[in-house]
Amino acid sequence: MTEEHTNKKHVPWILWPFWAIWKLVVGIVAGTGRLVAAILGLVFMVVGVLLTATIIGAIVGVPFIIFGLLLMVRGLF
Repeated sequence: MTEEHTNKKHVPWILWPFWAIWKLVVGIVAGTGRLVAAILGLVFMVVGVLLTATIIGAIVGVPFIIFGLLLMVRGLF
């Protein structure tokens, strides 16, 4: 076995959702490129803001805003 397989870090169960979202964002950036990821993040944020304007849409809009912000941060830095 290589060294990278033996040094895997254990993610505590309470932090797993954040780790999973971050891995998804990293995968999108790696697959699409930094500029496209930043533009996609901006689109997700705008859609999230528009959805949050309605009461029912806020349930979906807030995660869209957070996901878009994560995509923009990862795409720009």
